[in-house]
Amino acid sequence: MSSSQGQATVCYRHPDRATRLACSECGKPICVECSHDAAVGQKCPECSRPEGRHRVVDARSLHHVDRASTPVTYALIAINVVIFLAGRIDDSLGNRLFLDGAQHPFLIDAGEWWRVFTAMFLHGGITHVLFNMWALYLFGPSLERRFGSVSMASLYLAAGVGGGALYHAAGRTAFAVGASGAIFGLMGALLAASYRQRHTAAGRAVFGQLVLLLGINLALPLLVPNVAWEAHLGGLIAGLVIAAAWDRLPVPAASRRTALATAVAIAAMLIVFLV
Repeated sequence: MSSSQGQATVCYRHPDRATRLACSECGKPICVECSHDAAVGQKCPECSRPEGRHRVVDARSLHHVDRASTPVTYALIAINVVIFLAGRIDDSLGNRLFLDGAQHPFLIDAGEWWRVFTAMFLHGGITHVLFNMWALYLFGPSLERRFGSVSMASLYLAAGVGGGALYHAAGRTAFAVGASGAIFGLMGALLAASYRQRHTAAGRAVFGQLVLLLGINLALPLLVPNVAWEAHLGGLIAGLVIAAAWDRLPVPAASRRTALATAVAIAAMLIVFLV
């Protein structure tokens, strides 16, 4: 984790930019434009330069470091997969999980508010869960290393609730399940984070890839029936708003990041009950 532990500071290369990041190797404060993703945390431009001599790194050790530095991402993947497999192995359990946990506007209006949360851990089929977990594996570690595990968890839950809130507000009457709202929230957060780096070659590449991938996913409801596009859009908006606000918080900001994401989730819940 690369969040600075001191008072609010500025990037050592851009003194007009307040930042919460610090190089994981030398400790110098860096802004998002100057940070370079490393196996753990971010590095400044000097520390990220290749050294004169090279050493061979065992790929298994890199995977171990990645799992150790991103526990929330792998825990979320494990929880979703275990719940899905348990429901497939025991059909009665699977039916019960769906009936008691899937989101449905009428049941939420009747007071079963927990469905906005539980629905994001249920999936309708093998393709559904595999696609969402692949996306979580793809986007989760980068965000967790950048913002920290607690902030990552709060972002995931807040985006999932935001997606469920928009689905509810849209007046849909069908059951809905899936982590897509939370996943789109992660995509939105990465989009907001990479937007500040778009002036660099690497930043432009990442930003362009995210925009393309996001466009493809937003167009899926036009080709695939029964897709809760409202949940996708709600999660995306929540992720964009949260990450854009995070980028402007002073240091130290870990507790403030978590509080902000929690506030977004509460606001989304109010939409669920009041709209």
